[in-house]
Amino acid sequence: MDDMKPTRPADIYLRFLNLMDALRTLPTLGPLDPLEERVLAVVARARQTQDRLSVRDLMAQDQLGAPATIHARVTAMRKKGWLLLASTDDSRRKQVDLTPAALAYFDELSGLMVKAAKGS
Repeated sequence: MDDMKPTRPADIYLRFLNLMDALRTLPTLGPLDPLEERVLAVVARARQTQDRLSVRDLMAQDQLGAPATIHARVTAMRKKGWLLLASTDDSRRKQVDLTPAALAYFDELSGLMVKAAKGS
């Protein structure tokens, strides 16, 4: 299929998934489990809309699971290099943000989407 033009819209998406799988095998960042991928998406969307997102804000999102589970995932994602925590005026409150490596990952994903759409 790599040498063929997509014949259906679904082919573009499936090509993107294949390219994304190849990107995930690169050793730049630690692998994410499905919940961590959802946490990453929430943090990325908050960053995109320039919303401040604290650890407490993440833990309050019921769709992500129990607060203790979310806190453990944030800790794991920091160790893997995906997230960073920044101090605020309140020393008990930390803002969650993407690391430069995580931003580079999203840049790569964007490039893969364009590549999949072009069929090259």
